[in-house]
Amino acid sequence: MSQPVLWISGPTQVRAEILQECARPMIGHRGAQMSALHERIDPHLRLCFGLAEASPSRIAVHTASASGLMESALAGAGPRVLALVNGAFSQRFAEIAACLGREVTVLCAENGRCVEPAEVARTLDQRGPFDAVTLVVNETSTGVRTPLAPLTKIFGAHPKLMVLADVVTLLGGAPVDFDASGLDFAFAGSQKALALPPGISVACASARYLEQARAQRMRGWYLDPVRIFEGHEKRATPATPCIPLYYALARQLEDISSGVTLHHKDRRKTGLEAWRARYEEHARMQQITEAWAQSNSLDLFPLPELCSPTVSCIRAETLDIPSFLAAMLARGHQLGEGYGELKRSTFRIGHMGDHTEVTLAQMLSIADDVIRELS
Repeated sequence: MSQPVLWISGPTQVRAEILQECARPMIGHRGAQMSALHERIDPHLRLCFGLAEASPSRIAVHTASASGLMESALAGAGPRVLALVNGAFSQRFAEIAACLGREVTVLCAENGRCVEPAEVARTLDQRGPFDAVTLVVNETSTGVRTPLAPLTKIFGAHPKLMVLADVVTLLGGAPVDFDASGLDFAFAGSQKALALPPGISVACASARYLEQARAQRMRGWYLDPVRIFEGHEKRATPATPCIPLYYALARQLEDISSGVTLHHKDRRKTGLEAWRARYEEHARMQQITEAWAQSNSLDLFPLPELCSPTVSCIRAETLDIPSFLAAMLARGHQLGEGYGELKRSTFRIGHMGDHTEVTLAQMLSIADDVIRELS
């Protein structure tokens, strides 16, 4: 049996051209060839995080999972942390803060929702000051996207607060606008909307975050954010990096910026226009998935205004979910089961990365057939 097409929430499908990049001969990680890889990556990664050319914010690549950069982000922040929790991965962020000995205050939202901005503002005013706030902008476990604009205004009223953001299933699938959103540290893994194999992470940090991080003691070594960002800037990674994935990242970022991954009608777009076209296609894929769910009497789990552009969590109490997923897998398409306590009542479709509206429609047509057979 051939490998199924991945429609899970990560790892996602990887193009053959990208896999070929991973098979390149090895190079020394302290030489000119590695420096050249950094030079290929940097301008496009800055576009990916939405940085203006003159932005003082810095970008970096590190050989670790995104969970490693959760720890790295916290290592450079102070001891009092406010954690916004609305799913499994925002809960992980809070747990890592506690493991690092931080004093953690947790604000929880129901599954399918995000923490209300009014509650955030009240907590910052009444229980602060806090050194950092953690949040997952696009919660993979529930398909909830937290709107940043209302929070940005609230956070801005607390100028010493560091905003640490998980953008794992958002980066590469929707605008992050790091500076405009008032973020201080944001990170993502390679295996989600960037459509690469897992193994490396990318990050962006504000100048003020790095200044504060340098003043923190006990930052560790491998996950020290200062070491990571300064090493990237000096073209000298702290430790041996996963060189094949650097090749893959460079090729993928270049292809996105040159329009290679876009529908043929948009392939002349380059630079920021190409990235915007990619985001627009992800938004349309979310709309297609939502319409398909409704046509089968299924509901998206989040509130309508909070639906993720890259991961749809679909409520399906009337559907035999294990049988549905097994039948889809037998037809060559792997969808994701629900996460944690949502396993029995939901399934997830990861319509991100290099998936297209055409391939999504083809998969959903097969899903229609399977649902009819099961009914």
